[in-house]
Amino acid sequence: MAELSRAKSFDVRRQPGFTAVAILCFFMLYAPMVALVLYSFNAGQSIGTWEGFSWRWYESAINNREIQQATIRSLQVAGVATLVSTIAATMAALATTRTRPYRGMTFAFALINQPLMVPEIVTAVALLIFFAIIKGATGYTGMGYLLAAHAAFCIPFAYLPIRARLEDMDLTLEQAAADLYATPWQAFRRVTLPRLLPGILAGAMLAFVISLDDVVITLFVAGPGQETLPLYVIGQLRRIVTPEMNAVSTLFLLVSAILVTVFFLLSRRK
Repeated sequence: MAELSRAKSFDVRRQPGFTAVAILCFFMLYAPMVALVLYSFNAGQSIGTWEGFSWRWYESAINNREIQQATIRSLQVAGVATLVSTIAATMAALATTRTRPYRGMTFAFALINQPLMVPEIVTAVALLIFFAIIKGATGYTGMGYLLAAHAAFCIPFAYLPIRARLEDMDLTLEQAAADLYATPWQAFRRVTLPRLLPGILAGAMLAFVISLDDVVITLFVAGPGQETLPLYVIGQLRRIVTPEMNAVSTLFLLVSAILVTVFFLLSRRK
């Protein structure tokens, strides 16, 4: 009993050095972001010497035609990828939670989540080779490859919160709808979908952030004239670094933080 009592009273926050290690980790994680945001307001062109407060780099970034085009392209790709991946993830979640256990269900679950465990560079190379074969056979070189790649690797990110939401939902109301002669589609549309909507929205926003932020796969798959905002930022950093890139990155960080915050609010328990 004494050992059980000590095990229950264990609290990692009371361990020696825990607070110092936690503060150090948070500092190393967020200090660069704070510096990035701070120097985006620098009046001069240096990214390491403060020369006064100014909005000039935000005005320059907003009025930059190349940044505008890259941003629009990123939003288009992320929007299409989010729509396709969320629909596919919802169907996959229903197929693995709202059916009787069948042989191969565990394999299907592992297959859906496989992109989360495979190194992104491996996925990028595999997509590059696969799309090269298709290009050689069809001659098509449009945006379809980039859209398909983003939709494919976003599916597991959308799938996890949707599946988690379905697993937390009681089947009583769905069974009651079936007892009242509702068809499977009517039960889904009137009972399951309204209760599942927070999970779908959370999965969609997570997929949108992942697609918007992706670099490795986009770098391998994107063709000429298909530069997204992350690729534009990387390209500029290779040439000359100015606070304009800080401003772009700060705006990018702000959008991502807002979406992740909304995702957290939608996915947490009531």
